[in-house]
Amino acid sequence: MHDLFPLIAEYGVFAVFANVFLTQAGAPLPAVPTLLVAGALTANGALPWPELLPAALTGALLGDGLWYLAGQRYGRHVMALLCRLSLSPDSCVRRTRTQFERWGAPMLLIAKFVPGLSTVSSALLGTMRTPFSTFALYDLLGSALWAAGWMLLGRGAHGSIDPLLAHLDQLGGHAVVLVALLAAVYVAARWLQRWRFRKMLEMVRISPDELHTLIESGEAPVIIDVRAGSSRMSQPHRIPGAMLYDMSAKDGPIEIEGPDREIVIYCACPNEASAVMLARTLMGRGFKRVRPLHGGIDAWMARGYGVEHVVSVTPATLAAAEAAGG
Repeated sequence: MHDLFPLIAEYGVFAVFANVFLTQAGAPLPAVPTLLVAGALTANGALPWPELLPAALTGALLGDGLWYLAGQRYGRHVMALLCRLSLSPDSCVRRTRTQFERWGAPMLLIAKFVPGLSTVSSALLGTMRTPFSTFALYDLLGSALWAAGWMLLGRGAHGSIDPLLAHLDQLGGHAVVLVALLAAVYVAARWLQRWRFRKMLEMVRISPDELHTLIESGEAPVIIDVRAGSSRMSQPHRIPGAMLYDMSAKDGPIEIEGPDREIVIYCACPNEASAVMLARTLMGRGFKRVRPLHGGIDAWMARGYGVEHVVSVTPATLAAAEAAGG
């Protein structure tokens, strides 16, 4: 038998646990290849199926649970940290909030099948104070679907995977180099994706002090709040006079008179990602003086400037508040 297979048989269960845990904890490591290989090796008895699934579930629950607890304790700051550490674009928080508003906690059933959603969704549910029992139930079910699905697929395709493992075993040390090279290419591709997104975000911002000066001088610009509804639920305030516009809900086009009007857009997301996206959309419609608020509403409030309370964020009250703000 090849030297590789005894090693897998001895450490395979731990490898599945460790890989899944590190992936769910935020490391840029894909867990699916490990699950596929582990599933394939159950077909020839090299790995015990009854031990693999609990190992994968334990790793997933521990990794997800850490982010849930961090979100529960540190709130939106954890969401911002996740997007700064993630290799996915900074819009990950907005995408996850969209899914949460649509599905609630059951989104965990499919979260691990969607790149960039799994880790952020665990932290978001903690931020939204979802009961731990609800989080644990759906996370367990979702993790079971994900891990068992990929391992069963690997078991069914063992006829194709086993020869590949045998070939890697024959390569010896070269196989390690090949796997490391593929991992490096994967990470580099994700960093390139993030770099391109950051380049798109590069545009002139307005500081909270500058915006406050404009408002106090009587030359208040059109101010647009583009936070998602769930973000307003956790922070029910807005800059005085701001229009409420939910990009996630696909609200209708914003009606603003005159392409020369000064427009300031803010959100509560890393790098003002949502604000920049709407700013570029408005600039594409011919508006010339559009700037995101640097630091968003958090920076505005940190400077001690006034805010208005948003009573509710249902679609009806959002429309009414937008009309009043306009």
